[in-house]
This record gives sequence, structure tokens and C-alpha cells, in this order.
Amino acid sequence: MLIFLSILGGFIILTVGAEALVRGSTAIALKLGIAPLIIGLTIVAFGTSAPELAVSVKSALAGNPGIAIGNVIGSNIANIGLILALTALIRPIKVKSQMVKRDIPLMIIATLLFWGLLLDGELSFVDGVILITALVAYLVYSYKNSGNDDIDDELDTKPQNPVLSIVLVLAGIGMLVGGGILFVDGAVDLAKSMGISEVIIGLTIVAIGTSMPELVTSIVAALKGQSDIAIGNVVGSNLFNILAILGVTAIIHPVHSAGLQNFDFMVMLALAVILLPFAWTGLRIGRREGAILLVGYLAYIGYLISQTA
Repeated sequence: MLIFLSILGGFIILTVGAEALVRGSTAIALKLGIAPLIIGLTIVAFGTSAPELAVSVKSALAGNPGIAIGNVIGSNIANIGLILALTALIRPIKVKSQMVKRDIPLMIIATLLFWGLLLDGELSFVDGVILITALVAYLVYSYKNSGNDDIDDELDTKPQNPVLSIVLVLAGIGMLVGGGILFVDGAVDLAKSMGISEVIIGLTIVAIGTSMPELVTSIVAALKGQSDIAIGNVVGSNLFNILAILGVTAIIHPVHSAGLQNFDFMVMLALAVILLPFAWTGLRIGRREGAILLVGYLAYIGYLISQTA
């Protein structure tokens, strides 16, 4: 009973936190004249990736490397195959040209970098420093090029008090972290009681659980007509998951890839690559593309279940 209450309570907190984060970050974008795409790629992406950071660091320190790395790989797969797919099915997503020219290719490069660093079976302290350095370079690059991003004319949010906007963002991030951890703890306890392996837990239940902030935030943003925040959140979160979450985790405690298969990396890379032509065609991700991504994700989950069986 406590397990189900943990899962339900975590989901409710996530929903409220996502609403606060979207409202606050959108208001900040309007107030400062910053493109919502940049807000989605940075503030919102960091906020929704906070549960992944908490879970991965906690898992690495607790001696559960399968959950630490599996969480990031599974989350990145879920962000595109589940979160972006469901968001597009609910409401087609408009894509800015700089997303397909800059941010999605950078996500693909970060995925390849992650795969390359893990070829020796471990993310070491040095690997962590490399990932964090790449993150800083990405943030500086995005900020310097933000002047080239058009302010989204879809936004209808009225400017708010700056202090209130910041409070909403901080409160939203706090609720996303707390709700995400609560949701994941309940889901992991449920999975362990059913005898599911650590790696599978990391790739599926923990990954989906820590991706719940991205799901709720992207859907809320899409329903509000804020496409830039919706897709920027997903792409930015995938970049943060690899560069920030794994970077920080590896610096604190080296993590091994025991139990993970090349197939998992291939699926993560394939979804990142296929997103590029999907977004480039007509600069929108429609319901058809959303359906294709969702079917691919469900097939991957089916494969993992069959492996467990």
C-alpha cells in the first residue's frame, strides 16, 4: 500500500512542479527577452533532469552502477520514444530551424561521446571531467548564440513579477526532484518485490520514473502552445543527462557498465539520429512521427521484457 501511495504522491507532486516550472521559466524568458528555446534547453532541462542526477549519484554511491548508467540511457530513450512521442500525439510540435541545425546534432555528438568514453567499461573521474567540460562549452555556445534565436510569438503569458517567476522556477525544480525521487523509490521497491534485475529496473522503471518531469513538463508546455519549451526540454534534458548527470556522477564515484548491452546504446543513438529528419521535415513533429517513435519505444520495452523472461 505504501509503495502505491509513494508512486501516486510522486506523480501528483511532479504535475504541480511541472506547471510551476513552465510558468516561471516562460515569464523569465519574456522578461529578459530570451528565446523560450534557450530557456527550455537550459533552466527547464536542468530542472527536469534533477531527479536523474539525484538517482544516479545515489545509485553510484550505493554500489548500484547498473541503475546509475541504465537510468541515463533509459531516460534518454524514454525522452524521445515516449515523452516527445506522446507530446506530438497530443499536439504536433513546431520546431525552430536552430534546433535541427544546432541542438539535435549536438545531442547526437554527446551520445557518441558517451558511448566512446564507456568503451572501456567504466566512466572514470577523467571521463567525468571531460563530460562536464563539454557541458560548460555547450552552455556558453548556446548563450552566445541565443541572440540569433527568435522570440516565440506563440507565448501568451503576461509578464510577471521577476521575484515571483524565480520563486516558481525554484519551487518547480524542488517539487520535480522530490516528486521524482518519491515516484522512483516506489517504483523500484515494486520492481524488486517482483524480482526484476537491477539493469532492467534502471533502463525501464527508474528511467521512466525520472523522466516523468520531462513528460509532464513537455505536455503542459505543448498544451499551452509553447512548442519551443516542449522540444527544448527533451533535447536539453538528454544533453544534461549525458554531460551533467553522468559527468557529476563519475567525478563523485566511477561507474561501471556491467550488465548493459551495446543494443541499449544503439537504441539511444538511433532515436537521437531519427529525430533529426523527423524535425527537419516541415520543421514540425506531427502525430505520425509521434506514433512511429512510440511504436519503436514499445518494441524496445517488449525486447527488454523478453530478455528478463
